[in-house]
Amino acid sequence: MALDNRAEVREFLTTRRAKLTPREVGLPDVGQRRVPGLRRGEVATLAGVSIEYYAKLERGSLAGAGPAILDALARALRLSDAERAHLFHLAQAADGTSAMLRPRRRRKRWEPPVGLQWVLDAFTGGPAIVRNGRMDLLATNALGRAMHAALYDRAPDGVPNFARYTFLDDDSHRFYPDWPGAADTCVAILRTEAGRDPHDPVMHDLVGELSTRSTEFATRWWRHDVRYHGAGAKSYHHEAVGEFELTYESVDMLSEPGLTMTLYAAEPASPAADALALLASWAASPAAQPQR
Repeated sequence: MALDNRAEVREFLTTRRAKLTPREVGLPDVGQRRVPGLRRGEVATLAGVSIEYYAKLERGSLAGAGPAILDALARALRLSDAERAHLFHLAQAADGTSAMLRPRRRRKRWEPPVGLQWVLDAFTGGPAIVRNGRMDLLATNALGRAMHAALYDRAPDGVPNFARYTFLDDDSHRFYPDWPGAADTCVAILRTEAGRDPHDPVMHDLVGELSTRSTEFATRWWRHDVRYHGAGAKSYHHEAVGEFELTYESVDMLSEPGLTMTLYAAEPASPAADALALLASWAASPAAQPQR
């Protein structure tokens, strides 16, 4: 079962329009506005299309809109790179071309190839992990597993999932000192993936489960925010070593389409570097070993 493409298009364009003010786009603020943001006619003017055509697009009829129209909409709505890509993915889904572009579906549980595990294990300066767009944690090096011990403890016979942990487990509020920021990022990554592959039934089930069980998730989901999770800094609180901040770099894996590898590092000679050293010692201790 796929997400409703027309509803996705309608809600995405409406929420992007609501975020802008006339002043931000160089238009006069004339008359009283019933709802926040730009009027449809103002977006149409900025995009260089008729108001009738823009209204049709915003109702969800994105099929047939070419790259020039999509680029004009992206400029008019001041979309970020991630939002622009999301708009193009929605258009591909409307045209039916997304099925040809999405990664080949894996029929069984994915296991990291031995060469990939060697690569992860060779990175000893910090945690290294591999995840998919549904936020399943699929592979790690030793420090990555130690850092995410709480997630593995809660999924002893399965694959940890960052989204379920973030929204359905109170322990996530300890693990992420900036829980609202972590929650925002998690949902934006899921939204991005849902736009890229709207026909993924596992994603559909995950979103349905989280929307039903977590108002925090549902509120964020309906914001339609998307983002690239390429690089940045994030704080964590580990039960054994306390709080520390790590920088990260994420890269899409060309050898495994649909998967992302993230490498973490601490500033040299910083308290975070000391915390990572302590985490490595803890990971090697009997207390950190999985219970048989």
